[in-house]
Amino acid sequence: MLGLGKITKKVFGSPNDRKIKAARPLIEKVNALEPEFKALSDEGIKAKTEELATRALQGESLDDLLPEAFANCREGAFRTLGLRAFDTQLMGAIFLHQGNVAEQKTGEGKTLTATFAAYLNALTHKGVHIVTVNEYLVKRDAEWMGKVFASLGLTTGYIIPNMADDAKRAAYDCDITYATNNELGFDYLRDNMKSELSQIFQKQHSFAIVDEVDSILIDEARTPLIISGPSDDRSDMYLTIDAVIPVLQPDHYVVDEKTRNVTFTDDGTEFLEEQLRVRGLMEEGFTLYDPESTSLVHHVNQGLRAHTLFEKDKDYIVRDGEVVLIDEFTGRMMTGRRLGDGLHQAIEAKEGVDIKPENITLASVTFQNYFRLYDKLAGMTGTALTEADEFMEIYGLGVVEVPTNVAIARIDEDDAVYRTAVEKYAAIIEKTKEAHGRGQPCLVGTTSIEKSEMLSKLLQAEGIPHNVLNARQHEQEAQIVGDAGKLGAVTIATNMAGRGTDIQLGGNVELKVLEALAANPDADPVDTRKRIEAETADEKKKVLESGGLFVLASERHESRRIDNQLRGRSGRQGDPGRSSFFLSLEDDLMRIFGSEKLEKVLTTLGLKEGEAIIHPWVNKSLERAQAKVEGRNFDMRKQLLKFDDVMNEQRKVIFGQRRDIMESQDLHEITEDMRHQMIDDLIDQYMPPKTYADQWDTQGFYAAVIEQLGVDVPVIAWCEEDGVDDEIIRERLIEATDQLMAAKTEKFGPENMRNIEKHFLLQTIDAKWRDHLLTLEHLRSVVGFRGYAQRDPLNEYKNESFQLFEGMLDSLRQDVTQRLSRVEPASEADQQRMIEQMLAQQKAAAEAVDNAADGAEANAPAPAPTANAVADGFDETDPTTWGNPGRNDTCPCGSGEKFKHCHGRLT
Repeated sequence: MLGLGKITKKVFGSPNDRKIKAARPLIEKVNALEPEFKALSDEGIKAKTEELATRALQGESLDDLLPEAFANCREGAFRTLGLRAFDTQLMGAIFLHQGNVAEQKTGEGKTLTATFAAYLNALTHKGVHIVTVNEYLVKRDAEWMGKVFASLGLTTGYIIPNMADDAKRAAYDCDITYATNNELGFDYLRDNMKSELSQIFQKQHSFAIVDEVDSILIDEARTPLIISGPSDDRSDMYLTIDAVIPVLQPDHYVVDEKTRNVTFTDDGTEFLEEQLRVRGLMEEGFTLYDPESTSLVHHVNQGLRAHTLFEKDKDYIVRDGEVVLIDEFTGRMMTGRRLGDGLHQAIEAKEGVDIKPENITLASVTFQNYFRLYDKLAGMTGTALTEADEFMEIYGLGVVEVPTNVAIARIDEDDAVYRTAVEKYAAIIEKTKEAHGRGQPCLVGTTSIEKSEMLSKLLQAEGIPHNVLNARQHEQEAQIVGDAGKLGAVTIATNMAGRGTDIQLGGNVELKVLEALAANPDADPVDTRKRIEAETADEKKKVLESGGLFVLASERHESRRIDNQLRGRSGRQGDPGRSSFFLSLEDDLMRIFGSEKLEKVLTTLGLKEGEAIIHPWVNKSLERAQAKVEGRNFDMRKQLLKFDDVMNEQRKVIFGQRRDIMESQDLHEITEDMRHQMIDDLIDQYMPPKTYADQWDTQGFYAAVIEQLGVDVPVIAWCEEDGVDDEIIRERLIEATDQLMAAKTEKFGPENMRNIEKHFLLQTIDAKWRDHLLTLEHLRSVVGFRGYAQRDPLNEYKNESFQLFEGMLDSLRQDVTQRLSRVEPASEADQQRMIEQMLAQQKAAAEAVDNAADGAEANAPAPAPTANAVADGFDETDPTTWGNPGRNDTCPCGSGEKFKHCHGRLT
């Protein structure tokens, strides 16, 4: 008997079916316009873009313009690339324009789909960002699809690391901009650390289309983007602690693989204290529980985590003497990304490579909060339905499953579960040999570099030629993936998310042509292409006869999406294919989340060595286990986001203030308000309301007025006058300080004074925000313990961070007022030098910010300085005697360091 939900779905269709049905009339309108747009000349297509843009600026909605815009874009793509978009691609583009995640299977043409929604939204001239996961895809897609946009009269740019400022600014000013998620996030942070509007790259956040949206907005959302600077070097401590960890016994600590946490047992703590005393790291009579041991405990914990939770060639690799993290979802190296809180340093100590100093956070943002800045957001991927709840709850994005252009013909076999890993790998090798023998291309998926290389050795032993794709071979990625569909090809890959290159049966024609022309530059490109197309067509026919691409997965991932991405590589555009997962009770997922029940089942069945259990129930059981893990990971990300949302509100205030300051030509009123507020604060502090004159702290008040307001006025005498009150004192102080600042403005000149005010405000805000971020990091690390006192850690964090933020704003007013009251040029020449120096500092600050997130090199220790002679007339306390050195010149104090790292450092 059908349930009510199933009956409703049968009658009315699922929500997904209803969205697809609603899109079909729009597609029919686009198709009906095709003859009209085919009749247009090349110039007519560009003129049509101008017409549509004019109508959009005059108020006509993009929804109304959609049929004409899509028809124009389809014609432009056909003329430039020879590709006529399928109706399913138009449907995907409609869902993107509406602000959804479009789930399109691998090989359905997401790259072309994105051009339609991008073109339509670019008509408003607010800029469209197309976001993808790596630099290769950014350049490839921008150059490939840029031809389409150029034929339509739009400009295209792309953003990659280490671009010159002018090139990057030009790319952001284009109608369509391709960029990686990391670079967009870092540019946002850099923009909000700059001191001039002209230096800012991202003018607005109007519309973004995120490719591989599940990878970017979910998998990578767990780690915030951080721009940081080096702090004190504590390499010796990490090395000393690293020597202690291997001495520990397994009963000295407990590893929780589910939560990826490790804790010391009581025996372990005692043993550790003894070892630390022997090595002179802890004095007699002290324990790890004493407040003085806080730093020591931190280093020990991170050292233990480095040794027990992070595996070489799975979580990271060592390349050119550097520890490089590996993305567990894509298998790619994450160059320049470092683990925080000293954990990366602990791994460097473990691997015996140079230990780079820990970093202090200068600015940070999560991908969740960055991408929620956009007025409209959309995404596309081959696998999103399993994460639909998270997309809706965090980003307000609906997920729509777009039908395939041709029905999927792939056969997905039930999982085969073996008792041991040895039996499982033997079965994989046997299946691979069989498929290779009949010419069927095989893609063998693994979850780590270590396992991919182990499988490679097993295949070598059997004499089976193959390619290996993991973080070590990332430079040959496109070539290896492009060859994976050739007759009899065997490819071992560590995760297959976001590869960007289709596995085409018979091989990738474009890559073959490029390879042939590179080998023989004198060959005729047209003849070469015809020959290769004929050869590839013949090879494809043989591959189809062999059964298409065979995907063999050596393990299930924690996330169903990653498994589906691997499966989706087979059966592209209606091609035949096959997928099979080989598992063992020794796999991580099985071992941690449910091997006990299966162990009993296998024992009951009395399976012999080499035999496997294959049943749909096993698949369902494993998918339930994966769903539980996904749910737990979602809860963890939600909790992280709740804490970051608190900081995000403060971030918006600070970044908004900085933008207002940069946009303002005259900050006189702001600094005046700060000064007057300071006077109110001082009066409240030393002349509290509802107190008598003899209760006022007149001596302290007098000292504070000189110290913080820079005026020497007879405050004590004022306070002793008959009938005086706080309002009279306030008016006199305001008058005195206003006169002081008016005199300074006259000395410097109004324009110079405005520059000084802007410089002091921005510099002080940045310093205060930097210190505030550090304080919040410390608060986050301890606030969890409030739960033991039955207090909600999140509420505690909200309350305390708000108080800290208010305190930061108070100290900001105080510092700016104090600095402005003390600024005093000695002469006109010195005054001009000071102004020039400040402007140079602002420019250098922008350059430093641009370099701060450029990866490992930005955090490399500077070479040891050599002492130089002190410059003539140099006075430590008087910047006007420092001359006007460049940022990279040697400091005039004689330290031997660069000026920007010494007296020219921005504080």
